[in-house]
Amino acid sequence: MASQIVNEVVTANNAYAANFGSKSELALPPARGFAILTCMDARLDPAKYAGLSEGDAHVIRNAGGRASDDAIRSLIISHKLLGTNEWFVIHHTNCGMELFCDEIMSDLLDDNLATASFDGENWSNPQHGGGCSAGHFIKWHTIENQEESVAQDVARIRSHPLVPKNIPIYGYIYDVKTGKINEVAEATKLGKAA
Repeated sequence: MASQIVNEVVTANNAYAANFGSKSELALPPARGFAILTCMDARLDPAKYAGLSEGDAHVIRNAGGRASDDAIRSLIISHKLLGTNEWFVIHHTNCGMELFCDEIMSDLLDDNLATASFDGENWSNPQHGGGCSAGHFIKWHTIENQEESVAQDVARIRSHPLVPKNIPIYGYIYDVKTGKINEVAEATKLGKAA
């Protein structure tokens, strides 16, 4: 038996597909020729904050919007095979990746795999046992300072040997209280095209 969430998603998709129209004719390359690397946070809607329609841009999302190996892989494919020529790294205020460090995450998983609780200061497991030590071998890419993390990610992408030097990379922080994206000047400077 399907959950309520599954039923809601399938119902919503049926309504969407019924009015799909000419979207089946959208080209594979993004029409506006750019990509955004941003956080998976449910409060962020890149289509709305960046004025996108379907088919306009690539949006790559992960926890924190970090320039992980897989995010860089996606950006390289976005350019090399699909023609994007400008990239944005957009982190955000009040990010969950600021609320823990690698050691906390690894210790929580070592203790138990169920969802942890946060009391505003500390993380804890509501139950114990059944954990796994594999979390100690993962780099979680947590964030201590948003501006620094944006600059680090832009610099990491810029310095990658497979990233063409002529692609500008812009750094921004989305404010979850106002909906505005604010430039991180240092990051954009680091991402300047050659």
